[in-house]
Amino acid sequence: MSDIPANLAWERAAPPEATGPGPWIELAFGDDELVYIRETSDPETVVTTTRKKWDAFVLGVQAGEFDHFVEGVEDM
Repeated sequence: MSDIPANLAWERAAPPEATGPGPWIELAFGDDELVYIRETSDPETVVTTTRKKWDAFVLGVQAGEFDHFVEGVEDM
C-alpha cells in the first residue's frame, strides 16, 4: 500500500514482558481518521479501517462479543 503516511507512530500490541520479534500486531492512528494495522512479521502488508469502526470493535471486545473465538485456548 503506497499511500501509507510516513509519519505514523506504530504501537505494538504485546504483553509488557514480551521479548523478541513476535509476531505481534501493530497499530497506528493516522491524521486522516484511519487506523492502520500490520503484523511485525510482515510490516509491508497494512490494512486500514476507520476510527469509528475501530472504536466499535474495541467496545465489542471489551463487552465480550468475541470471546467465543478463544474458547478453549489457553493463556499464552
